[in-house]
Amino acid sequence: MPDVPDKQIKRLRSLIREAETNLAAATELLISLVGDDEKLAPINRDEALGKVIEGVFDGQNMVGSDGKTYPVPANYASKSKLVQGDILKLTINDDGAFLYKQIGPIPRKQVVGTLNLEGGHYFVTVGDKNYRVLLASVTYFKAKPGDQVSVNVPEDDSSAEWAALEAAL
Repeated sequence: MPDVPDKQIKRLRSLIREAETNLAAATELLISLVGDDEKLAPINRDEALGKVIEGVFDGQNMVGSDGKTYPVPANYASKSKLVQGDILKLTINDDGAFLYKQIGPIPRKQVVGTLNLEGGHYFVTVGDKNYRVLLASVTYFKAKPGDQVSVNVPEDDSSAEWAALEAAL
């Protein structure tokens, strides 16, 4: 994945190891309860749940582990206060429905800035840095350019371009 910090890659690997351990433990428990029956053969996740993809939130989309970009509904990103770098899981059901779940929030910090509107895009200025924010968040909080707002940004925000609007002050 392009420009993914080592910290996020380590977190993803840790999450995968943890999931594999939990799956193995659940399988052992199931076998101990009902025996090793042919009918209980491992479940094919793709058949049972559709397609499952994990990826990193880039501020408005998810960049999947397969390298593809998947649109994250602005209402979900806004309501969940997703921060650039959060790890998401996307389940694509057989009927084509996209279901997102935040599975790995990155360390974040809350800062206060001023909401601005430039070229049809909303920004929050914190010191000498501008962070883009989602229109859905701005309209939800009924914020206007010039308002003081609180936003969440990655703890290591050196490369962050996006922030999650926390509240209008």
